[in-house]
Amino acid sequence: MNTPSAAAAGAVTFVWLGMVLAISFLETPLKFRAPGVTVPIGLAIGRLVFRALNLVEAVLAVAVIVLVATGQPTLPVAVLTAVAAVLLAGQLAVIRPRLNRRSDRVLAGEELPRSSAHVFYIAFEAVKVPALIALGSCLFAR
Repeated sequence: MNTPSAAAAGAVTFVWLGMVLAISFLETPLKFRAPGVTVPIGLAIGRLVFRALNLVEAVLAVAVIVLVATGQPTLPVAVLTAVAAVLLAGQLAVIRPRLNRRSDRVLAGEELPRSSAHVFYIAFEAVKVPALIALGSCLFAR
């Protein structure tokens, strides 16, 4: 892969990774431990935060895809880029709509059992993080 594209794609990849780690694995679990934060308040905050995170992730993913595509990628770089993009697309197109419908119901006052959609979202994040680490590492190894 050519050096300028690899360097730019690597930088964008690690920014993406940092955002996912900070929001999904730090802010989100801590939010519900704060005094006075009820489930409805936490869900309302979470919806705003994840809407913004996912928008930024989509922009960063497009940037990585464009930079990788124009930089004559190696097979591992192409595969890791596709893995990260597909995981994000699955979160945005399949999991988030289910979570939004559920949070609408909770915010309307319904008491619902735990959602398996949250587990799937976390699982996708848990796979996306090492994919982004590997992608960024491959990009900077050139």
